[in-house]
Amino acid sequence: MSIMVTPNAISLILVNPCPDSSSDLPEIIVQVTDLKLTGTKYMFMANDGKMKVRALLQSALSSEVTSGNIQNLGLIRILDYTLNDIPTKNEKFLIVSKCEAVSPALESEVKTEGDENLLKKPKLEMDVKSEVNGIVLRPKQEMIVAKSAAQIVNEQNRNMAPSARMAMTRRIHPLVSLNPYQGNWTIKVRVTSKGNMRTYKNARGEGCVFNVELTDEDGTQIQATMFNDAARKFYDKFQMGKVYYISKGTLKVANKQFKTVQNDYEMTLNENSEVEEASNEASFIPETKFNFVPIDELGPYVNGRELVDVIGVVQNVSPTMSIRRKINNETVPKRDITIADETKKTVVVSLWNDLATSIGQELLDMADKSPVVAIKSLKVGDFQGLSLSALSKSIVVVDPDTPEAKKLRSWFDSEGKETTLDAIGSVLSPSTQSGTRSMYSDRVSLAHITNNPSLGEEKPVFFCIKTYISYIKPDQTMWYRACKTCNKKVTEAVESGFWCEGCQKNVQDYSLRYIMVVKVSDASGEAYLSVFNDQAEKIIGCSADELNLLKSEDTDNSSYQMKLKEATWAPHLFRVSVTPHEYNNEKRQRITIRAIAPIEYATESKYLMEDISKMKISKVL
Repeated sequence: MSIMVTPNAISLILVNPCPDSSSDLPEIIVQVTDLKLTGTKYMFMANDGKMKVRALLQSALSSEVTSGNIQNLGLIRILDYTLNDIPTKNEKFLIVSKCEAVSPALESEVKTEGDENLLKKPKLEMDVKSEVNGIVLRPKQEMIVAKSAAQIVNEQNRNMAPSARMAMTRRIHPLVSLNPYQGNWTIKVRVTSKGNMRTYKNARGEGCVFNVELTDEDGTQIQATMFNDAARKFYDKFQMGKVYYISKGTLKVANKQFKTVQNDYEMTLNENSEVEEASNEASFIPETKFNFVPIDELGPYVNGRELVDVIGVVQNVSPTMSIRRKINNETVPKRDITIADETKKTVVVSLWNDLATSIGQELLDMADKSPVVAIKSLKVGDFQGLSLSALSKSIVVVDPDTPEAKKLRSWFDSEGKETTLDAIGSVLSPSTQSGTRSMYSDRVSLAHITNNPSLGEEKPVFFCIKTYISYIKPDQTMWYRACKTCNKKVTEAVESGFWCEGCQKNVQDYSLRYIMVVKVSDASGEAYLSVFNDQAEKIIGCSADELNLLKSEDTDNSSYQMKLKEATWAPHLFRVSVTPHEYNNEKRQRITIRAIAPIEYATESKYLMEDISKMKISKVL
């Protein structure tokens, strides 16, 4: 075989754990062994025939594995990497951020024998000797000379601007290579979204917080959050659209429930973090990366926190409308566009402000040509069953030069424009047009949920169930005090009235809103479901204020308990979400009712007949 592993490749990596640039790297070819999927990334052992090191492929390289380019026992050429120390495990960990496949799987692991096992000296003429506890590197005089040269360069550039010095003397890490175990790093990013400064109160006191979304040249994004002193220090520093060098931050695994960008980690900057604007040098426009969701798979995202990217052919563009906001009585421009994709479904996307007047007008002018449009960061709502709404950070690209756009254009020109297209909102709505998802589209039993504890770990999953409420515990906390303006929880103020965290002001009155747990049963088992105000009112048959009044006026609680009892053993159709949560350090499922509908017996009978027919067919087969 003409291409083999680089002799002593692991030693070369150990000598240069954080290369200044990929262009300075010698050729490093290693064999991939023990390749396996861990979470969302692939881990492996990098083997040079003499030594091995534990390694990880960044998420961007996962497609190389799934496509078959990178195989177990195959060879790869490492083009960029970072070698991290993991003190808790006393070992090295190789993060591969850029590589290319060299060879498919070999018949066996590469092993060198005899004199070839000796580690060759790298370019800096290091003495490398093997010991029981690992490899000891003893630098020679050339290393001292190199260090002295670096000092001279540093002295020559001492009078440069801080950002320029940072660019000259420190390696810029791509965002995709960062992880919580990394030590020193510097990133060069553009601010693509900036939140408002918010204040908060909790048991530890008061504080302020704000966050920004950062994007590097490759289009990778990460959310950075700052609290208190750091928030006050950097709030004016970060400006939308500007490019910065950032270092001395910390990373942790992102909370999937609240994250707004596609990244496994989120960043925290403190008052000791370094942020320098990249001025007087070449800037960059981040490459926009999309993670498209097909229109017929948007249902689980309705009213969720996770934003989606979509691509579709424009079917209709409305004129500009003026909408008055309830929150501040301000009038803003709005324009609706209807798009379709290969799932033969359409969805309405609402564009606001500048997007409505600029891109919206451009789409209106070329609507007769049915352009392809790709939109990033849309919120999924339940208006008319399902609709999409653009945000201030949304990005709209008309006729993008991407494989997805070319494929969509080909489909539409060949068959899509002659195909009957259905609105996704009407498909997701039941016959009552109440705006909730059909209760018959993905019906499961309670056992299907409770017997699969891993459901919802990646993101919330949604199901429909038909159950009976078998028990409502009367002495549980069934409601909370809520602000009448924003429905957020209020607490007693120091002097008088109540403090609303959402409105950031004192209010004199409040209303009660349900937050309770009910026990439900079906033929397969039972489970406890969390219920919030709107759904609880349908179950109980009255508001939380009315139930509280009944409880306070009833001296022996008999009327109150009878009201709860009347709500049990009635059949309901529930749309539920399933997510994991921890309680007393124990991981559990949280099943939450998102929608409730009465049973339509004609539809229910039709569903049961179809289910019976499927069972008969499966028995025949």
